[in-house]
Amino acid sequence: MSITVKNITKTFGTQKALDNVSFALHKGEIVGFLGPNGAGKSTMMKILTTYHQADVGEAHVNSFDVRNDIKNVQKSIGYLPEHNPLYLDMYVKEYLGFNADVYKTERSRIPEVIEQTGLTPEAHKKIGQLSKGYRQRVGLAAALLHDPEVLILDEPTTGLDPNQLLEIRKLIREIGKEKTILLSTHIMKEVEAVCDRVLIINKGILVADRKLADLREADEQIIEVEFDYRVEEAFLYKLPHVTHVKNVAGFVYEITFNTSKDMRSSVFDFAHDNQLKTLQLSSKNKNLESLFSELTQ
Repeated sequence: MSITVKNITKTFGTQKALDNVSFALHKGEIVGFLGPNGAGKSTMMKILTTYHQADVGEAHVNSFDVRNDIKNVQKSIGYLPEHNPLYLDMYVKEYLGFNADVYKTERSRIPEVIEQTGLTPEAHKKIGQLSKGYRQRVGLAAALLHDPEVLILDEPTTGLDPNQLLEIRKLIREIGKEKTILLSTHIMKEVEAVCDRVLIINKGILVADRKLADLREADEQIIEVEFDYRVEEAFLYKLPHVTHVKNVAGFVYEITFNTSKDMRSSVFDFAHDNQLKTLQLSSKNKNLESLFSELTQ
């Protein structure tokens, strides 16, 4: 395991930021870490990066204990915090050279990470002259300098335009082929685009640990249908595989089915056979956003 977290609890004053959290990350996984503001995401990442110590529980990075083997943990992790701290008056190569000296890493690594992060066209500039997307690349380059096996990225795409988002997504996917990445973000599409798995935390409690492939193939689906007049909800339970029917507005109904089969044609045929006119019909299969909403509201 690249990261193991067992029964971690952390309290600040009277507020329990993390409550008995456990999970494990394997090498080569890109895992999205989701939760509302104040849910405990940043606290967990700071524990893993040795900025904070847990009150209860234990965590290991590359088998190193985050409490008792701090130096080896720090050598194993590349960390990009939410507010990427950069010296804007320094040139890109100068800044990376400074970081290499801090990490006691050979400066010969600098050209490699510049190429790896796509910084070559901008490497001759001062950081203050770079776009937000390239500044994020500089932060990633600094995090990769000492060739860590684990990357922890806190909101790495905040404030990027659509083109920059695509570039950073591609970069994260490439890096994730060889390293373990824990990525915190509020952007669901970001997680769906780059991650293999998602952890959802709410009020300090881990409420979900799901593979995105499993979520996409979930047996539950929701069909939204509008008829030309009101129908008794009990009547719609005659459809096969129905688990729930809800009248959401006027003549619009949400029908939940427990099957992976696309039920839209079945609903249409059922309406036709029972002299119901269908005004609209659409599938609302459960996605990451709906799961997040369900677990955190």
